[in-house]
Amino acid sequence: MAILSTLMGVFAPIFLILSPFTSYTDQILSINRTRTSAGFALDIPGIMLTASILKIFYWPGARYDMSLLVQAFLMVGVQMTLLKVALDNRPAWRGERPFTETGRSFAQTGTGRPFDFWRWKQQRPYWEYLLFLAFGLLSLHALLQPDGSSLYNKFIGGLGLTIEATLPLPQLYANYRAQSCKGFRVSVLANWLFGDMMKMGYFFASEPGRVPWAFKLCGMFQAGCDACLGIQYCMYGEGETTSDVETRLSMRA
Repeated sequence: MAILSTLMGVFAPIFLILSPFTSYTDQILSINRTRTSAGFALDIPGIMLTASILKIFYWPGARYDMSLLVQAFLMVGVQMTLLKVALDNRPAWRGERPFTETGRSFAQTGTGRPFDFWRWKQQRPYWEYLLFLAFGLLSLHALLQPDGSSLYNKFIGGLGLTIEATLPLPQLYANYRAQSCKGFRVSVLANWLFGDMMKMGYFFASEPGRVPWAFKLCGMFQAGCDACLGIQYCMYGEGETTSDVETRLSMRA
C-alpha cells in the first residue's frame, strides 16, 4: 500500500499537469481537420475556462497542491485554443449579440439563456467575457487581499470546483438530443475516465490537508457523470445523429 501511494504521488501529478494536452489535443485536431465542431458541446471550453480561472485565483488563499495550479494555467491555454477552433468551425446557427435589445425577455433571446450566454453569434463576446472575469477577479483580490479562511476565498474556490464538476453535463445532453456521440472524440472520453481514476487515487492517497475536500467531492461527482458518458458511447456510438436522419429522409421525399 505504501508503494502504491508513493507511485501515485509521483506519477499522478505528472498526469494531472499533462492532462490538458492529452485530453483535448485530439479534439482540436479533429475539429480543424473536419472543419466542423458539430456534435461537440461548445459549453466544454466555457466551463473549463471559467473553472480554471477561478481555481487560479483560489490558490493564493488556499495554497492547494502546486500540480493542480500548473494544470489550471495550462488548461486555460489549451481551452482557449479549443474555443477558437470550435468557433471558427461551428455550423450555422442563430445567435445574438449580448446585452442588445434589452427589452426582450430571456425566453425571446432564441437560446433560452439569459442574454444568449455562451451562444453568441459573434466571437468577440466570448473573449470579452473571459477578459472581464479575469480582470474582475484580479481587482477583487487586490481590494480584499483574501486569505485561506476568508468567506470570499472559499466562495470562489467552491464555485470554480462546482462549475468544473458540471463539465460532462452539456455533452451528455448533446449526445442525448442527437442520439449519437458523433463529433465527440472517444479520446477525450478515454482521457476523462482515466483522469478520474488518477485524480481519485491521488486525492485520497495524498496526506491529509494537501488536497481540500472540495476537490474530492467535485471529483467524485464528475467521475460519475463521465461514467454516464461512457454508457452513452456504448449505447449510441458515432452513428448518424437525429438531424442527419431527418436530412436524409427529407432528401428522399
